[in-house]
Amino acid sequence: MSHFIFKAKKLSGEIYKSEKDASDRYELYKILKDQGEEVIEFKEKRESKGFHVNISFSLFDRVKTIDKINFARNLGAMLEAGLALSRALVVIERQSRSKIFKKVIGNLIQEVDTGVTLSDAMSKQKKVFPQLFIAMVRAGEQSGTLTESLKIVALQMESSYDLDKRVKGAMMYPFVILLTMVIIGILMMIYVVPTLLSTFTELKIKLPPTTQFILDVSNLFQNHGLLMLIIFIISISFLVWWSKKPLGKTIIHAFILKIPVIGSLIQEVNTARTARTMSSLLGSGVDVVESINITATVVQNIYFRKALEKASLAIKNGELMSKTFNQYTKYYPLFFVEMISVGEETGKTGEMLLGVAKYFEDDVNHKTKDMSTIIEPVLILMIGGAVGFFAVAMIQPMYSLVGSV
Repeated sequence: MSHFIFKAKKLSGEIYKSEKDASDRYELYKILKDQGEEVIEFKEKRESKGFHVNISFSLFDRVKTIDKINFARNLGAMLEAGLALSRALVVIERQSRSKIFKKVIGNLIQEVDTGVTLSDAMSKQKKVFPQLFIAMVRAGEQSGTLTESLKIVALQMESSYDLDKRVKGAMMYPFVILLTMVIIGILMMIYVVPTLLSTFTELKIKLPPTTQFILDVSNLFQNHGLLMLIIFIISISFLVWWSKKPLGKTIIHAFILKIPVIGSLIQEVNTARTARTMSSLLGSGVDVVESINITATVVQNIYFRKALEKASLAIKNGELMSKTFNQYTKYYPLFFVEMISVGEETGKTGEMLLGVAKYFEDDVNHKTKDMSTIIEPVLILMIGGAVGFFAVAMIQPMYSLVGSV
C-alpha cells in the first residue's frame, strides 16, 4: 500500500489538495474517478519498511528482461489454450530457472488465489514489473482481452530489448579498442618507456618537450600508480553519482545528442521506443494521456521524457497529439508527427505509431550494422595519432644524440 499526496479537480471545477492510501496510482485514479473527480498531479510518498525489504528489492532488480518477456508470452499462450490463470502461473513457476523470479511468480499465485487481479498483484512488485506491463495487463483485464494484451506486451518488450542489444553491441567495438589502447599505453609507460629513456638520461641529452612529457607521465605511473588508481576510482564513482542527478542528466544527455552519428542514433532509438510503447498501450485500450505518461517512464533520454510530460499536460487541456508533438521536432522527427496526424484523421493512431516504430527500428538496425565501418576510420586516426606522437617523442632525442656526435 502506497501513500499519495495529490491535487484533484471536482465536478464543480474546484481544485483541492489531499492525501490518500492506494495500492498504486491506477487505484488512486479509479477511486477519484468514481467520485467524479480528476487527478491533476500526484506524488507518491514511500515509507521505509526495514532492511529485509530493501534486500528483497535488490534481488528483484536482478530479474532479467528476457525472463519477463518469456513470462508474458507463455502466460498469454496458456490462457489462450484455455488454462485458468492460477494454473498457468503455477506451470510457469515450475518452468522458470531463475530462483528470484520463482519467488516473484509464487507471490503472484498467492495474490491471485485470494481473488486479487493479476494487475493488482503485479503492482505490488513494481521493482520487477514496469508500469507499461502493469497498465497493459490491467487494460486487458478490463476489456476482456488479457491474452491479446500479454502478447502485445511481450512483443513490445522484446522489440525494445533487441533494440538495446543492437545499440550496445555497436558501442562495444569502439569501447574495447579504446580500452585496449589505454591498457597498452599504461603498460608501456610502466615497463617500456623507462628502459628507453634511461639511456637518454645517462647520456645527459637535453630532452625535447614531447619526450619530457612522456617521461613525466611514466614517472607518475611508476611512483604514484596506487594513488592514480584511487583517484580514478573516486572520479568514476563521482561521475556515476553525478550522472544520476538532474543537473548531471541534463548536461550528459544534451552532450550525447550532439555527438555526430551517436546523437542521431539515440534520437531514433528514443523515437522508436516512444512509438512502439504508445502503439501497444493505445492498442490495449489505455487512454492517450495515460499512455504518454507511461511512455515517459520508458524513454531513457531526459529531453524526450520532458517533451512527453509537457505533451501529456497539453493533451489533457484539449490539444491534439499531433499539434503538441509538432512543438518538439527538435527531438521527435517530423515523420513521427505527420504519422500521428494521419492516425488522428483516420482513427488509427495506434497502427500509424506501430509503422513509425518499425521504420525507426529498421533504420537503427542498419546504422548499428554499419557502425563499425563509420567508427573505424576515427579509431585508426586516434591510434595513428597516439603512435605517431610516441614515435616522434622517442626519435627526437636520437637525432639530438647523432647531432652531438
